[in-house]
This record gives sequence, C-alpha cells and structure tokens, in this order.
Amino acid sequence: MRILNVANYDEMSQKAAELVIERIRRNPHISLGLATGGTPVGLYAQLVRDHQLNHTTYQHVTTFNLDEYLGLSSDDPNSYRYFMDKHLFDHIDIQKTNTYIPSGDFKNPEQQSKDYEDLLRSKGGVDLQILGIGSNGHIGFNEPGTPFQSETHIVELTPSTREANARFFNSLHEVPTHAITMGIGSIMRSKEILLLISGDQKRDALMQLLRGEITENFPASMLKTHPNVTIIADEAATGSHPHSTKL
Repeated sequence: MRILNVANYDEMSQKAAELVIERIRRNPHISLGLATGGTPVGLYAQLVRDHQLNHTTYQHVTTFNLDEYLGLSSDDPNSYRYFMDKHLFDHIDIQKTNTYIPSGDFKNPEQQSKDYEDLLRSKGGVDLQILGIGSNGHIGFNEPGTPFQSETHIVELTPSTREANARFFNSLHEVPTHAITMGIGSIMRSKEILLLISGDQKRDALMQLLRGEITENFPASMLKTHPNVTIIADEAATGSHPHSTKL
C-alpha cells in the first residue's frame, strides 16, 4: 500500500489524473472502475482537460461504475449515470456502449445484481479501480458489516451515508434508502486500486484504515490485503505535510 500525501484537493485530483492517464496510455484497452460523489469530481475534470488539450483517447476504454441508487432512472439528475455523463462521459471520446453502471430499476434488483457481477467477470474484470472512502469506512456502498467476500448486491444505506449524500438532493427525505453496489469481493478482484481521500472529515477514516485492524466493521480495511493499492490523500485528511511513503 503506497501513500502519496499531497497539499490539497486540487493536487490530489491532478496526481490521480496523471496516474490514470499513464495507465490509459500504457493500455488503451484498459478497464476502469469509476466512483461518484464529491471526491472524484476534480479527477474527472482533469481527465476532461487532458483530453481536450492532449487528445488522450478513450475509444477503446471500458468503464464499470461501483454503484447506483435504487429507484432513480438514468435520466434523474441524482442518478449516477447522469453524474458520470455530466462530469466525464459527455466530454471525452468514450463509446457510451462501453460504460457500464448498475441498474437502479426496482423491477428485479437481485437479478440485476447477479447480471452486473456476471458482466464484470465476462469482461475480464477491472484493471484500475478508483475509490473514495466513507467516514464509516464504506467503499462503494458497502456499509460496515458487509461480508468481505460479497459480490454485487443490494444494500440498505445507513443514516450517516444518507446524511452525507443529502447535499446532492433537495432534502434528506429525497435520498434513496437502498442502492446496488459492487461487493467488497468484486472490488478486491481489481488488478490495481487508487483510493482518493480528501478533507479533515475523512481524517479519522484514514487513520483507522492505516492503523486499525482488518474487520468487516470497517469495510475499507480489507484493502490492506490487496497487493497493489495507491492512496492519494491531502494534508487536511492526513494532518501532515506532503510526502510519499509505503506501508
């Protein structure tokens, strides 16, 4: 687990973009695992800027998103499909048919979970998975107590997660109560993981990740067992000056 400590959110986003761009240029057919929420917005903005200035191509890139709210259609402004189109897909030359996001349809969520897991496996899995971390240690929407071997599944969101995401909605009442998410086991099959951590509100989670035990009560702790994880964290999250280290 390599930790790169940077000064601020903007530098975190820039360093993350440099890593992603390097991987795309090394392997134009790369499979990227993508996250949503506030943390990766700066990264996506940097990728768009690079595409416009340097013409990095996404023609042969495949993407898999971690999760989606249940009950939101793909054209709902709060859906993760809408988020990804707005912040990334509509501004690069990726083929939309190669961008996969779990379905938020209520029709048959258990079957949709199985279908997404089957799709991940049939496409060869994720080469580089981008992650954020929740204050309670969740990755994707895998809340505390999620089995480490879990695959794509339906989860009931905890009050703290819904409250954290309420800033994207008009009110807490509008935040969905359930989501479909890649499981921890699904995430751990990724060949490489890039974890982005920003802000003093994530400091306790980062310290728990680095110093705590590996336990299902803190889902991100499983990342300690992965052979290829890079963490980029800003000074607000680490409480220290920029540096790079290995654990």
